[in-house]
Amino acid sequence: MTQLDTRPQAGDTVSGADKGGVRGKGLGKGSVGLMGSAVIGISTVAPVYCLTSTLGSTAGEVGLQMPAVFLAGFLPMLLVAFAYRELNKVMPDCGTSFTWTVKAFGPRLGWMCGWGLVIATIIVLSNLAGVATSYFWLLAGEITNNPSIAALDENKLVHITTCLTLIAVATAISYRGMTATKGVQYALVGLQLVVLAVFVAMAFQKASAGTFDTGLDFSWSWMNPFAVESMAAFTAGLSLSIFMYWGWDACLATNEETTGSEKTPGRAALVAMVVLVGSYLATGIAAQMAVGSGGEGLGLANEETSGNVFAALAGPVMGPVLGITLFIAVLASAAASLQTTFIPVARTVLAMSTYEALPPSYAKVHPKFKTPGRATVMAGIATGAFYTIMTLVSENVLTDTIFALGLMICFYYSLTAFACTWYFRKELGNSARDLFFKGVFPVLGGLLLAAVFFKTLYDTYDPAYGSGSGIFGVGSVFIIGVGLLLLGLVIMLITARRSPAFFRGEILTKTTPALVVKD
Repeated sequence: MTQLDTRPQAGDTVSGADKGGVRGKGLGKGSVGLMGSAVIGISTVAPVYCLTSTLGSTAGEVGLQMPAVFLAGFLPMLLVAFAYRELNKVMPDCGTSFTWTVKAFGPRLGWMCGWGLVIATIIVLSNLAGVATSYFWLLAGEITNNPSIAALDENKLVHITTCLTLIAVATAISYRGMTATKGVQYALVGLQLVVLAVFVAMAFQKASAGTFDTGLDFSWSWMNPFAVESMAAFTAGLSLSIFMYWGWDACLATNEETTGSEKTPGRAALVAMVVLVGSYLATGIAAQMAVGSGGEGLGLANEETSGNVFAALAGPVMGPVLGITLFIAVLASAAASLQTTFIPVARTVLAMSTYEALPPSYAKVHPKFKTPGRATVMAGIATGAFYTIMTLVSENVLTDTIFALGLMICFYYSLTAFACTWYFRKELGNSARDLFFKGVFPVLGGLLLAAVFFKTLYDTYDPAYGSGSGIFGVGSVFIIGVGLLLLGLVIMLITARRSPAFFRGEILTKTTPALVVKD
């Protein structure tokens, strides 16, 4: 396929730079509005998938304080969202964290921030593809009432083949542009939220009727994070909660393709965050009232069902017919997120390549679809290869890689938050608004996430963390997390030899106009 090369060439000038003008990367301007951007953010987070995979684990860590921990996880994300909004107003660049951190802290730290985003997204994509595959066969077994069909997921050849097919389909949809992406997402996100609302309503009804012996009466004490028994338990629960909100920044990655690129993406991110926290609180409280948070029976912390809560609760809460819709919603959630999660990684790679921080071939945009086609395909291939290798090597390795994801998330979110305050440091005294939204809030959010990063790093050194495996007494999750960061450092050093101009600070500086599409 012929693609348009939008890389800056030697001697190029930025059109209208002296008047504040900018030159485009070639992305399709005006493809997404406020609602479409918010839907992409919600879809990337995959709320139904996150709930079914973490409700039980969170309840197991913090017990009845699960709703409080959901709120606690929301706080640093909200504070960081303010940083993203302020940075996007002055630099609506699809490179987001990479571009902003380079402008604030220089090329090397900015490159590592971009690496953190890219590798975190690849891990998430592989996990989403695996979950979507498992639910595809589970749903097929439920519909046909044939356990042998559901059992096909246990066949590695069938599982990997199905997984690679889903990745290929998601890559193709993302490749075809934001219009195709938006249409699919409206349907899938709408389905998720409607089914989730029905589940919540029916769970409240079962709770009021006292249908299950383990059910509980609501108490405001559930909203008190200080009632968690230990700091270790709180940190573990908070880490899970932070993972449940990850992905909202996809709204910002589409900033160059959004109408009103300076303000709309930031507003969409805040809308997405409000929808997410509302959904999580309603579902957590309803489920806890209906079946309790204990480890017996249908209790959320039951080890036999905590990894997939909705699979255990679908029938008892919603009945055999409506229960199937919950399986469909989880599959839709994972599939929708699989498709939209390509957006931030492809656009980050596009920006890094455009500014000569990666090989120039990834700076090509498809002339018809206006998407970073080669970067999107690369992300799809990397995801498929990563998942296949990890699945064949060991299920424990795959599990521990997913646990290491939290380190990557906290790493690049906290760097972005600190970059906001440092970038605007001379403006903090202009007004109370500037002080709080560009200074206090981002710093608090960055500090909270940095604290979770270092505490998790400390905890993962223990081999008991994650799958329970380790090497020479060091936990596998620690080795994988630190190893991925060191791998990024090695790749950065290699890239620095091939693209010295970027790393000398000659390509992207604080005063460089962003290479975006003109309004």
